[in-house]
Amino acid sequence: MNGFLLVDKPKDMTSHDVVLYLKRKFRIKKIGHTGTLDPFASGLLILCIGKATKLSDLFMNMNKSYEGTFVFNKHYDTYDVTGQILKTKDQNIDEVTLKNAVHDMIKPYDQLPPMYSAIKIDGKKLYEHARAGVEIKRETRPVEIYDFKLTSKLNIDTIDFSIDVSKGTYIRSVAVDLADALDTYGALKELRRTKIGPYHIKQAKPLNDIMESDIISLEAYFKNHPKIILNDYMIKLVKNGVYLDERQTTIDQDFIVYDEQGHMIAFYQRVKENTYKPSLIF
Repeated sequence: MNGFLLVDKPKDMTSHDVVLYLKRKFRIKKIGHTGTLDPFASGLLILCIGKATKLSDLFMNMNKSYEGTFVFNKHYDTYDVTGQILKTKDQNIDEVTLKNAVHDMIKPYDQLPPMYSAIKIDGKKLYEHARAGVEIKRETRPVEIYDFKLTSKLNIDTIDFSIDVSKGTYIRSVAVDLADALDTYGALKELRRTKIGPYHIKQAKPLNDIMESDIISLEAYFKNHPKIILNDYMIKLVKNGVYLDERQTTIDQDFIVYDEQGHMIAFYQRVKENTYKPSLIF
């Protein structure tokens, strides 16, 4: 089996748990997810199966969309309500000021990731350092918020939201940064991922309902990609992993190589002008 699965991850399950569940269910050797969802979060999780595991970066680099709930006036060590409360405040939050702060965050900015995250520093994930009681200096990372809306009224320091963000954006950090703009504390209370690139949660199925027939084949996934057709001599080179250049094509995007008999041979990615590397040999 080679291809992709769109799963609606349930709450209280790690992304790795989802991988193990499907690995056992379908007796698959090679399977992996394309971007962690925290255990307390639900929503869209894309999994790569078989040869498709080499293409996980395609999804990791896509923009993401979420719906969720923030809570104000409480600071948690994890930046969400699963952690320990470190500080509290009794700040009265004005809804007009809140809406303006939300609007002001729609921009590129340098974000500090939470200590409880999977980023590796000194060979260990940050959350491993955090659980050992060690605070590690983190570097900010460039992210971008493309859209950010409040979807409810403020109710006992909680409010619902929807947000569209670039890859690498931590919504838990968004909660902290938004609260900081309001001179208080904030944390993430609920989170559901609704989109990854062009893929929507409506296309996903609950984990327990996933069937082998739900796997999106490589042929189906790449059917609308640009294609070039090469002769038998070049196909032999392609199968050995040769880079292609302007002698074969000058296309300015990724493409599929087909042989003259119409068989899909390889997926190539453009690395710079007139230079293309093989990312997957079918």
